[in-house]
Amino acid sequence: MNRIGIDAGGSLIKMVFEEKGELHNRKFPITEIDSLIQWLNITVPTAKLIVTGGKSYVVKEKTTHPVSIVNEFDAMAEGACFLLEQEFHLLHEEFILISIGTGTSIYHVTPSGYERVIGTGIGGGTFIGLGTLLAGTSNFTELVERAASGDRKKIDLLVRDIYGPNETPIIGDLTAANFGKAHLSHDAKKDDYLISTIQLIAETIILLANQVAQIKNVNKLVFVGSTLSGNQMLRKILDEFSQSLGREALFPTNGAFAGAIGAYLLSN
Repeated sequence: MNRIGIDAGGSLIKMVFEEKGELHNRKFPITEIDSLIQWLNITVPTAKLIVTGGKSYVVKEKTTHPVSIVNEFDAMAEGACFLLEQEFHLLHEEFILISIGTGTSIYHVTPSGYERVIGTGIGGGTFIGLGTLLAGTSNFTELVERAASGDRKKIDLLVRDIYGPNETPIIGDLTAANFGKAHLSHDAKKDDYLISTIQLIAETIILLANQVAQIKNVNKLVFVGSTLSGNQMLRKILDEFSQSLGREALFPTNGAFAGAIGAYLLSN
C-alpha cells in the first residue's frame, strides 16, 4: 500500500487502497478520525494519502503522512465512471450522477468532463437528524431497520386521501403532502415517521435529478453515496420513481466509496 484514497465527508470517512492487485475499502464515522489516523500510522506509516471531501483539512492536520488534496467533485465523477465500467461494463457514458451523502449533489457527466449542476441539503444528514428527533437514536443502521417496518400511509397525505372514493386525476398513491396526516394519526408509531422521512428525502432528490435529466436530455441516473448503504427502502423508492419517470437507474455496489476511489485514481 503505497497510496490510499480517502473521502472525508461530513459524517463518514471512506478509504480505498490496493492490495494484491485488488481495491479494498473501509469506512469510519468522522467521530473516529483519531482511530483511523492511528490505524494508518501503524499499518502504512509511509503511504501517501490522497484526500478529498469537506473534512480533508482535518485529515491533513492530524497525520504525518504525505497528503495531497483533490477536488471532491472531480473525485466523485472519476470514481463513478470507474464503478460504471467495473460493474456495468459501461465506458464513456453520459449520465446524471446523484451523490447522496450528508447532503446531495447532482452532476451531469459526459465522456469529456462533468458539471455539478445543483445540490440540496436534503440527504443522509437529514435522515439522521430528523431520525434522532423522531426516534431518539442517531444510529443510522437502526433508523433504516426501523423505517423498513413503518407505514407511511399513516403519516403522509396521499392524493387518494383527498379525493376519497372519487377517481383521482393522477396516481392515488402519490404524495399530496409529506407528513400531511401526522397530526391526525394518533396510533402512528415512530417507525411510521421514519419511513415517511425516507419518502420525503427520496422524493426531493428524484424530482431534482429528473429536472436535471430533462434539461440535459439524459436518461441514465446513477446513484452513489453512503446514505444508500444498507438502505433498501431509499433505493426502492428512488428506483420506482425513476422507472415511473422513464429513467434508467443504476446503483453501483460500492457507490459509497465513489469519492475515495476517484481520489485514489486521480493520484496517478
